Amino acid sequence: MSDNQQTITEDQWRRQAKLIWDYHQMHHDLRPVDVAIGLGSHDLGVAAHSAELYRSGLFPALVFTGGNSPTTAKVFPRGEAVHFREHAIDLGVPADAILLEPNAGNTGQNITLSREVLTVAGITPATVLLVSKPYMERRSFATARNLWPDVEILCASEPLEFDDYLKSIGDEKLVLDMLVGDLQRVIEYPKLGFAIEQEVPEDVHAAYESLIRDGFTSRLLAS
Repeated sequence: MSDNQQTITEDQWRRQAKLIWDYHQMHHDLRPVDVAIGLGSHDLGVAAHSAELYRSGLFPALVFTGGNSPTTAKVFPRGEAVHFREHAIDLGVPADAILLEPNAGNTGQNITLSREVLTVAGITPATVLLVSKPYMERRSFATARNLWPDVEILCASEPLEFDDYLKSIGDEKLVLDMLVGDLQRVIEYPKLGFAIEQEVPEDVHAAYESLIRDGFTSRLLAS
């Protein structure tokens, strides 16, 4: 952690953040589906895990979706989906098994524009696997269930323990800010019509409020 980053106490990232981390994951039992959608982000592990699941035979077709954001523009200058596709091909996924959606700028667009790409390709799935960052599973699930209610949605992410994920990203403050920001969206987006409502347990909500008080707020929605 750099000197100008906020010091994270043992209690914060071992207890409060871990509660939120666990809540964000849907813990779905995976089984074969019609198609998978890899949601673009700063985390190339999404592409790697999508490739692993493809090789295991869980789905015959894979969409990578995502353009650029302030978080990813320098890391993936040609767009998240483009870089994810290239990485998956390097890991053994056939190029003709991958569809590309290079324009989405948020999770709602990830779902909506991926549906359009699938429609153009003549694919009308009944079951869809969303592959995302570990702490984005619940928000992507709630968004997809709202926008695509007639499809069964499963979620998956790279199976990393919280400590290992922190090490892989290399910025603890950023990860905690993202955990808090995604939980705020889980809470607030149903009120805006963006997602279905998800119950938030009391201990998770208390951890969320505590981390906000302690300044982990850079990913909160603008008020």
